[in-house]
Amino acid sequence: MGDNTPKDTNQEESELTRQRREKLARLRSRGQDPFRITRFERTHQSSEIIDSFDSLEGKTVRVAGRVLRRRRHGKATFADLLDGSGTVQLLFRLNEVGEESYQALDDLDDGDLLGAEGEVMRTRTGEVTVSVSTYTLLAKAMRGLPEKWHGLRDVEVRYRQRYLDLIANEQSRRVFETRSRVVSSIRRFLDGRGFLEVETPMMQSVAGGALARPFITHHNALGIDLYLRIATELHLKRLIVGGMERVYEIGRVFRNEGISTQHNPEYTLLEAYQAYADYQDIMELTESMVAQAAQDVLGSCTVVYQGNAIDLSPPWQRVKMADAVTERAGVAPEELQTEETVRNACARLGLPADPDMHLSTMVNNIFEEFVQPTLIQPTFVTDYPTPISPLAKARADDPGLTERFEPFAGGMELGNAFSELNDPDEQRRRFEEQVRSKAGGDKEAHPMDQDFLLALEYGMPPTGGLGIGIDRLVMLLTDCGSIRDVILFPQMRPQRP
Repeated sequence: MGDNTPKDTNQEESELTRQRREKLARLRSRGQDPFRITRFERTHQSSEIIDSFDSLEGKTVRVAGRVLRRRRHGKATFADLLDGSGTVQLLFRLNEVGEESYQALDDLDDGDLLGAEGEVMRTRTGEVTVSVSTYTLLAKAMRGLPEKWHGLRDVEVRYRQRYLDLIANEQSRRVFETRSRVVSSIRRFLDGRGFLEVETPMMQSVAGGALARPFITHHNALGIDLYLRIATELHLKRLIVGGMERVYEIGRVFRNEGISTQHNPEYTLLEAYQAYADYQDIMELTESMVAQAAQDVLGSCTVVYQGNAIDLSPPWQRVKMADAVTERAGVAPEELQTEETVRNACARLGLPADPDMHLSTMVNNIFEEFVQPTLIQPTFVTDYPTPISPLAKARADDPGLTERFEPFAGGMELGNAFSELNDPDEQRRRFEEQVRSKAGGDKEAHPMDQDFLLALEYGMPPTGGLGIGIDRLVMLLTDCGSIRDVILFPQMRPQRP
């Protein structure tokens, strides 16, 4: 099937583009080529003019941005000017700009980039305005803006043509401004606690640090396959071995998995590691860091996500995974004891339970289906089974469970953390179990990483580690229901020709 856009719409767009090109030709015939302008020195942004009107009234300012909603009233023309801070109204008057410049407004279109100089004033209706004395066309928009500024509502177009979304939807711009401030807040928080920001390879010979399928690429010169990283964990722990006692990295990771409202094949992950700390220390770090980010960016630790008021103030609730399954999924403790009893519980709940599926995997499936959606207020779920936690340290009092937690809020998993396994022999045994699982068909099983094991043999101190999905955290703080709303350029299916 081809393009489903109505033919008359395409024809209308082609006609509008033709008209804009004709206007550009007229400008060039008068020696005014906007694409030859190299810079425009502006003194203020729109929001500054509006916020500081009392001190700027009667003064001359220079502004620049995109022209919207032109309205002509005889010898006066109004337009809105959009820049990175918002909009301000422009007023062009014949007696101020002169006959030639006023007539040249006929060749101006919505979407054109304009620089203007003028005096700050209020109109009779009280609107803060720049009364233009001179203006310069800085770039001609050859295509019209979406839906005549009623807003870009087509979700598919918003994601594929993010630039149009950012032009048309102020809320989208605010989301990504918030995202940037969240990352800055996290950096300040970790820097303030003595962490060092580092960079580790994006292409790796072994795709480790998580249970996920990697993307594979090929290095021609070396003649080897490499993997886009699925996590930064194993390289960061090598740095802990090397004596860098507090390290973190904020960067892209890549997982060859499905696309959903909470999953994108590439996303931004924070990982932080602290020597001589355990998962209890990392819980405190996590709740303090997230609360601080909310306070810095939103001015409050209480956020509203999908209709729920969520208080991110520490301390967060703590609950053991098995207890949560019992309390919220209606699975009795005795049903969690053997593979047979868990398999029966899954069958009762309508969940798949293949004969070769491990007990811990089935319990985790019950948790994700019936417990996770109920975790609205911030909660640390602790004590995950060892078989699904191959890099976490086992509890001393119960080796079948690990010193691991995952933070949840708004019904979303926000990250993963644990006391790091630093016993090289036990780590090798865990890797060998994962290799057997991979041979049995588990495509997300962890591979053997001999170099990481070698590093552990030199000695890694007790360490607490944390991974937080930046995208999901931003979803929570901006009340966005889809991860695509907080990633500037989310992965999309190819458009059909």
